[in-house]
Parts: sequence; C-alpha cells; structure tokens
Amino acid sequence: MKPTLLILAAGMGSRYGGLKQLDPLGPNGETIIDYSVYDAMNSGFGKVVFIIRKHFEEEFKKQVSDKFKPFIDVVHVHQELDSLIPEPTNREKPWGTGHAVLVAKDVINEPFAVINADDYYGSDAFKTMANSLSNSVTPGHYSMIGYQLKNTLSDHGSVSRGVCSVDNKHYLTDVVERTNIFTDPAGKICFTENDKTVELDKNCLVSMNFWGFHQDIFAFIGKQFTEFFYANKENLKSEYFIPLFVNTLLEQKLITLEVLTSSDKWFGVTYREDRQTVVDALNGFHNEGRYPSPLWK
Repeated sequence: MKPTLLILAAGMGSRYGGLKQLDPLGPNGETIIDYSVYDAMNSGFGKVVFIIRKHFEEEFKKQVSDKFKPFIDVVHVHQELDSLIPEPTNREKPWGTGHAVLVAKDVINEPFAVINADDYYGSDAFKTMANSLSNSVTPGHYSMIGYQLKNTLSDHGSVSRGVCSVDNKHYLTDVVERTNIFTDPAGKICFTENDKTVELDKNCLVSMNFWGFHQDIFAFIGKQFTEFFYANKENLKSEYFIPLFVNTLLEQKLITLEVLTSSDKWFGVTYREDRQTVVDALNGFHNEGRYPSPLWK
C-alpha cells in the first residue's frame, strides 16, 4: 500500500499578507505545493490529502489541486472552528496543526506523511520519508525529517520551530515548540519566553512539520485532543500543535520516533519579504534540470 501525503493548507497566512498557499513562485507559476506533490508522487506516494478551509475551496481547487487529479488521488478535508470539538466555543480560528491532522482521520487508512503547504522540503526528503513509511513506520513507531535550526530562519522576522532533543540512536526524546525565534545583533539565535531571551544552538535539529505517522496515531490524537480541549476551551489563543501531542506520547512512552535527515535545503515563505529568495531558488532548480518546465505537463 502506497503512503499518503497530508498537506496542512488551512492557515490564513496573516503574517505573509494573503493566501501564500496560492502564490505562484516557480518560473511557470508553480506554487510550493506543486513541488511537494511532484516530489511526493515521484517518491512513491499514492494519495494527497489537503486540509483547507471551506471558504476558499473552489479557488484552491482551481489554482492548485485540480491539476494533480490525472496523476495522483486527491482528497480535500475542511478544518473549521467546530471540526470534531466536543462543544461550541467562542474561538475565532481552528485549534492548530494537531487538530488539522485529526480532521483527516476518516480519509487516511495507511501510513502517511504530514507537511506544511508553504514549505519546500526537496525531493531527497520525500524519498527518505517514503522509504521510512513503507519499510520502518509501524504502530507506535514513527519518523520525522529534522533540519538544522540555522538553515530554517527568515531574514525578515521571527519564526516558530519545534526544537528537538535526540538520543545517540537518532530517536526523538523531546520536542518543544518555541515561538519568536530570531537572530540577535551579535548573530546569536535566540527565542523569548516569559520576557526572557534564551540562546539556542544554531546546529540543533528542529521540526519543520515533516512527520511520518502510522494511521494508529489518530486514536492517540483523538483522546489527547479531547483532554486538551477541556483544559483550554476558555483560552482562545491556545493551539494544539503536532509537537505537543508527539511530546506527550513520548513522555508516556507510548511511541518511538526516529529522526531522519535530508541532504536538501529547506525553503519557506513566512513573510512576504521571503518570497524572492524562494523564487530565485526554484528558478535555479529548473535551470539545473532538477525539475521540468513546466512542472506539470
């Protein structure tokens, strides 16, 4: 059974200034999603599931996902305020990336990878993950692609990253979501917490939300999200991140998770000013012959 690719595309891209999932960045108008699906398909993935918001579904299909249907199975799932929650709340946005994974539970019955819609991961990363999902991922044993922190920053503002601790067997022991990571005037990489500035190792591994899960993860997430919901339903800014549920399962010794690495460089578009860097990189890949022009023929 071929693995599935789950793409988190429901975010509104408020810092970027628009729906960055739909921004044409490649030389022929390709979006970053185009490259992710292309690399996944050529690595052996058999289905792609998009987590989106219902209000931009038609635009998303027209501009992004309809072109994939001749080549790979395509499914769309909506992440909304009321998706799978036990009772109504006064929130104005969904519950984060862990919640987004959970809403796909009824359409995924095989090992699957999770990625962000607005991150470029590269063909080697997809081949590595496809091999892991096909040969290593089993119930309770998962994987992720790790990247060095210094290679994942933006020159134009702070970022959030899942900072990882790894043992000598390359298994994840801890992942902590750090927000407001930035480079200070002295060149040190830091984050702020409780009004304090804390330095991070520039070479530490971080999660860029490229995870490999067995489908049994949905049972874990369903139970944990219900507990999280009741503990945080009055906190309108709380978010159920993927690193949060992974870390909890690691602490409870219910899972193991292997940290894989890739020779590819990660690119992202957190801010509008990041756009040109990604455009230049993608143009370079086409000129090198790494991708055909146009990407989808």
